Amino acid sequence: MTFEAKLAQLAIRTGLNLQPGQEVFLTAHTAHLPLVRAIAVEAYRSGAAGLVPLLSDDAVTLARFAHGGEAALRHAPAWLYRAIGERLASGEAARLAVVGEDPRLLAGVPPEKLRLAMAAHAKAYQAVLAPISRFATNWTIVAYPHPGWARAVFPDLPEKEALTALREKIAVATRLDATDPAAEWVRRADELSARAAWLTDRRFAALRFRGPGTDLTVGLAEGHVWKGGWGQAKNGVRCLPNLPTEEVFTMPHRERVFGVVRATMPFSLNGVLVKGLTVRFERGVAVEVRAETGQAAVEALLATDEGAKRLGEVALVPADSGVRRAGVLFLNTLFDENAASHIAFGQAYGENLEDFDALSEEERRGRGMNQSLVHQDWMIGSEAVEVDGVQEDGTAVPLLRGGRWAFLV
Repeated sequence: MTFEAKLAQLAIRTGLNLQPGQEVFLTAHTAHLPLVRAIAVEAYRSGAAGLVPLLSDDAVTLARFAHGGEAALRHAPAWLYRAIGERLASGEAARLAVVGEDPRLLAGVPPEKLRLAMAAHAKAYQAVLAPISRFATNWTIVAYPHPGWARAVFPDLPEKEALTALREKIAVATRLDATDPAAEWVRRADELSARAAWLTDRRFAALRFRGPGTDLTVGLAEGHVWKGGWGQAKNGVRCLPNLPTEEVFTMPHRERVFGVVRATMPFSLNGVLVKGLTVRFERGVAVEVRAETGQAAVEALLATDEGAKRLGEVALVPADSGVRRAGVLFLNTLFDENAASHIAFGQAYGENLEDFDALSEEERRGRGMNQSLVHQDWMIGSEAVEVDGVQEDGTAVPLLRGGRWAFLV
């Protein structure tokens, strides 16, 4: 079986857990077509009612910034996203994203142009993100090599060799090199779900991260719930949202984040590589931002709306994750967020709050839930960063030491 066939089978049967009669809404890049075609075969073999692909392309993307005026930069197909969002909200369509693009594609685009385009897309795409954030339907994300991505990860190799090397690393991180990848992911998902349940039961008031350049306290939302491993969608389908996934995550309190944190890994933000990011928080708000590269892109993200300056997710990941086993910096959030503990600017996930559906918007906000048009993960964990769970009385419980879990479940 080819790499594409194996990954497609894992994505459709285990990650998405596609149900007979469901549609599949698929986003991918034109460089991903070999995988897209394999996904189509596997989806229809699994009883899909239809597969609807939406493809991006580097030349088309760059043409907008090079030749489009302000009206083009402010445009996004809101009508299309509304229609897709309605299908996802019904649970009759599943969501599958194939990621893996050139992390430096937009490095030469003027910051103001990036800001306009990012804001337009974020606002319109909220119609798609909303049903995903409240887990209305089953969804998953997988990755496939792109030439620009491969060159960024392996700059010293010829392009063909870089693509081969990246494909091999993706296989390791997604456990495609195992005899039975699906069985491996069932075992891993069960482990993560058990760890999330243990953390939920402890009802920590906050998490504290301490390490080089970092002393950050992340207060947790009232009635927060930890998630990890299996996801239970409201249409009744159990799925594995990310392939790979190594995280357990929950909801920060939008007003209770204090201190300074330094990114431990670079990350790609809308085609711009961000390195050396340091952020200072006061009462939940990012009040000072510094970065070695990509600072303008970060500032553009934070200018999207009021919630973009606050946190919507905090996640714990041990240093011995399967992604770390691959031994490379992927420069892709799907992988790198599963190699280190991380936080995310912007929108929080409804699944991380007890009684989410029964609460009004005001009540959700009162418990600490953040809302935004964006959600951007970035990595803050390493073997040198200690993480404690802080109880209501101030007692600190070790959670990660030396990058390893400090508790058993």
